[in-house]
Amino acid sequence: MMTNFRCIWAGDTALYQAYHDKEWGVPVHDDRLLFEFLILESAQAGLSWITILKKRDAYRAAFDNFEVARVAGYDTDKITSLMQNAGIVRNRLKIHSAIINAQKFLAVQKEFGSFDQFIWRFVQGKTLQNRWSQHADIPSKTAESDAMSKALQKRGFKFVGSTICYAYMQAVGMVNDHTSNCFRYLELKK
Repeated sequence: MMTNFRCIWAGDTALYQAYHDKEWGVPVHDDRLLFEFLILESAQAGLSWITILKKRDAYRAAFDNFEVARVAGYDTDKITSLMQNAGIVRNRLKIHSAIINAQKFLAVQKEFGSFDQFIWRFVQGKTLQNRWSQHADIPSKTAESDAMSKALQKRGFKFVGSTICYAYMQAVGMVNDHTSNCFRYLELKK
Protein backbone atom coordinates (compact mmCIF):
# COMPACT_ATOMS: atom_id res chain seq x y z
CA MET A 1 0.00 0.00 0.00
CA MET A 2 1.58 3.29 -1.13
CA THR A 3 0.77 6.46 0.73
CA ASN A 4 1.93 10.05 0.54
CA PHE A 5 1.31 10.61 4.25
CA ARG A 6 4.36 11.62 6.28
CA CYS A 7 4.99 11.45 10.01
CA ILE A 8 2.96 14.07 11.86
CA TRP A 9 6.04 15.63 13.49
CA ALA A 10 7.31 16.86 10.11
CA GLY A 11 4.49 19.40 10.11
CA ASP A 12 4.25 21.88 7.26
CA THR A 13 7.72 23.43 7.49
CA ALA A 14 9.73 22.81 4.31
CA LEU A 15 12.99 22.36 6.24
CA TYR A 16 11.44 19.79 8.58
CA GLN A 17 9.74 17.94 5.73
CA ALA A 18 12.97 17.77 3.70
CA TYR A 19 14.81 16.41 6.75
CA HIS A 20 12.04 13.85 7.31
CA ASP A 21 11.85 12.82 3.65
CA LYS A 22 15.58 12.56 2.92
CA GLU A 23 17.55 12.00 6.13
CA TRP A 24 15.65 10.92 9.23
CA GLY A 25 15.89 7.20 9.68
CA VAL A 26 18.30 6.59 6.81
CA PRO A 27 21.09 4.28 8.04
CA VAL A 28 24.34 6.22 8.49
CA HIS A 29 27.70 4.44 8.47
CA ASP A 30 29.94 7.44 7.76
CA ASP A 31 31.88 8.48 10.86
CA ARG A 32 31.87 12.19 9.98
CA LEU A 33 28.10 12.21 9.70
CA LEU A 34 27.72 10.05 12.81
CA PHE A 35 29.81 12.65 14.67
CA GLU A 36 27.73 15.51 13.25
CA PHE A 37 24.51 13.94 14.48
CA LEU A 38 26.05 13.21 17.88
CA ILE A 39 26.96 16.87 18.32
CA LEU A 40 23.64 18.16 16.96
CA GLU A 41 21.56 15.79 19.12
CA SER A 42 23.56 16.85 22.18
CA ALA A 43 23.04 20.52 21.30
CA GLN A 44 19.32 19.86 20.97
CA ALA A 45 18.94 18.84 24.64
CA GLY A 46 16.14 20.97 26.06
CA LEU A 47 15.37 22.57 22.69
CA SER A 48 13.27 21.64 19.68
CA TRP A 49 14.88 19.79 16.77
CA ILE A 50 13.67 22.46 14.33
CA THR A 51 15.80 24.99 16.25
CA ILE A 52 18.88 22.86 15.61
CA LEU A 53 17.95 22.17 11.98
CA LYS A 54 17.73 25.91 11.35
CA LYS A 55 21.23 26.31 12.83
CA ARG A 56 22.75 23.26 11.11
CA ASP A 57 24.64 25.18 8.43
CA ALA A 58 26.02 27.54 11.06
CA TYR A 59 27.10 24.54 13.12
CA ARG A 60 28.88 23.04 10.13
CA ALA A 61 30.75 26.30 9.58
CA ALA A 62 31.53 26.86 13.28
CA PHE A 63 32.65 23.26 13.90
CA ASP A 64 34.85 22.84 10.79
CA ASN A 65 32.28 20.65 9.03
CA PHE A 66 32.44 18.30 12.02
CA GLU A 67 35.97 17.10 11.30
CA VAL A 68 36.36 15.23 14.56
CA ALA A 69 40.16 15.62 14.88
CA ARG A 70 39.89 19.39 14.50
CA VAL A 71 37.04 19.69 17.00
CA ALA A 72 38.98 17.52 19.48
CA GLY A 73 41.81 20.07 19.40
CA TYR A 74 39.76 23.20 20.05
CA ASP A 75 41.38 25.56 22.58
CA THR A 76 40.10 28.38 24.77
CA ASP A 77 40.32 30.91 21.90
CA LYS A 78 38.07 28.71 19.78
CA ILE A 79 35.65 28.24 22.67
CA THR A 80 35.49 32.03 23.10
CA SER A 81 34.79 32.37 19.39
CA LEU A 82 32.04 29.75 19.53
CA MET A 83 30.46 31.46 22.55
CA GLN A 84 30.17 34.63 20.45
CA ASN A 85 28.66 32.84 17.42
CA ALA A 86 24.95 33.70 17.29
CA GLY A 87 24.41 31.01 14.65
CA ILE A 88 24.78 28.17 17.16
CA VAL A 89 23.46 27.40 20.63
CA ARG A 90 25.80 29.41 22.83
CA ASN A 91 25.78 27.15 25.84
CA ARG A 92 29.23 26.73 27.38
CA LEU A 93 28.49 23.22 28.68
CA LYS A 94 27.29 22.05 25.26
CA ILE A 95 30.29 23.58 23.50
CA HIS A 96 32.68 21.95 25.98
CA SER A 97 30.83 18.65 25.59
CA ALA A 98 31.30 18.80 21.81
CA ILE A 99 35.06 19.01 22.31
CA ILE A 100 35.10 16.25 24.94
CA ASN A 101 32.87 14.09 22.75
CA ALA A 102 35.23 14.62 19.81
CA GLN A 103 38.14 13.42 21.93
CA LYS A 104 36.17 10.38 23.12
CA PHE A 105 34.97 9.73 19.55
CA LEU A 106 38.62 9.54 18.41
CA ALA A 107 39.37 7.07 21.23
CA VAL A 108 36.47 4.86 20.11
CA GLN A 109 37.68 5.02 16.50
CA LYS A 110 41.13 3.93 17.62
CA GLU A 111 39.76 1.04 19.68
CA PHE A 112 37.12 -0.25 17.23
CA GLY A 113 38.48 0.90 13.87
CA SER A 114 35.52 3.27 13.42
CA PHE A 115 32.77 4.81 15.49
CA ASP A 116 30.35 3.07 13.14
CA GLN A 117 31.65 -0.35 14.25
CA PHE A 118 31.11 0.62 17.89
CA ILE A 119 27.74 2.36 17.75
CA TRP A 120 25.87 -0.09 15.51
CA ARG A 121 26.62 -2.91 17.98
CA PHE A 122 23.69 -1.65 20.06
CA VAL A 123 21.31 -2.89 17.33
CA GLN A 124 23.42 -5.88 16.22
CA GLY A 125 24.49 -4.05 13.08
CA LYS A 126 21.04 -3.65 11.50
CA THR A 127 18.13 -1.26 11.73
CA LEU A 128 15.44 -2.20 14.24
CA GLN A 129 12.17 -2.18 12.31
CA ASN A 130 9.47 -0.82 14.58
CA ARG A 131 5.83 -0.62 13.58
CA TRP A 132 4.12 2.30 15.27
CA SER A 133 0.62 3.17 14.11
CA GLN A 134 0.72 6.68 15.57
CA HIS A 135 3.34 9.14 16.75
CA ALA A 136 2.16 8.91 20.37
CA ASP A 137 3.21 5.23 20.43
CA ILE A 138 6.89 5.99 19.78
CA PRO A 139 8.96 5.76 22.97
CA SER A 140 11.45 8.41 24.04
CA LYS A 141 13.96 5.75 25.07
CA THR A 142 14.43 1.99 24.93
CA ALA A 143 16.60 -0.73 26.45
CA GLU A 144 18.99 -0.23 23.51
CA SER A 145 19.26 3.52 24.06
CA ASP A 146 19.73 2.89 27.81
CA ALA A 147 22.64 0.55 27.01
CA MET A 148 24.12 3.01 24.51
CA SER A 149 23.86 5.89 26.96
CA LYS A 150 25.49 3.89 29.73
CA ALA A 151 28.33 2.76 27.44
CA LEU A 152 28.97 6.29 26.11
CA GLN A 153 28.88 7.82 29.60
CA LYS A 154 31.29 5.15 30.86
CA ARG A 155 33.69 6.23 28.08
CA GLY A 156 33.38 9.88 29.18
CA PHE A 157 30.92 11.24 26.58
CA LYS A 158 28.69 14.13 27.72
CA PHE A 159 25.04 15.01 26.95
CA VAL A 160 24.29 11.41 26.01
CA GLY A 161 21.35 10.48 28.20
CA SER A 162 19.05 7.71 27.02
CA THR A 163 16.53 10.10 25.42
CA ILE A 164 19.27 11.85 23.44
CA CYS A 165 20.68 8.46 22.44
CA TYR A 166 17.27 7.30 21.22
CA ALA A 167 16.82 10.48 19.15
CA TYR A 168 20.29 9.80 17.75
CA MET A 169 19.33 6.21 16.91
CA GLN A 170 16.24 7.49 15.08
CA ALA A 171 18.21 10.14 13.18
CA VAL A 172 20.98 7.79 11.98
CA GLY A 173 18.64 4.95 11.04
CA MET A 174 19.46 2.53 13.81
CA VAL A 175 15.70 2.32 14.31
CA ASN A 176 12.91 2.85 11.79
CA ASP A 177 10.44 4.95 13.75
CA HIS A 178 8.45 6.34 10.86
CA THR A 179 4.82 5.57 11.59
CA SER A 180 3.54 2.63 9.57
CA ASN A 181 1.27 4.87 7.46
CA CYS A 182 4.18 7.16 6.46
CA PHE A 183 5.50 6.76 2.92
CA ARG A 184 9.07 6.57 4.30
CA TYR A 185 8.28 3.62 6.55
CA LEU A 186 8.13 1.06 3.74
CA GLU A 187 10.91 2.75 1.75
CA LEU A 188 13.29 2.39 4.69
CA LYS A 189 12.05 -1.07 5.64
CA LYS A 190 13.28 -2.51 2.31
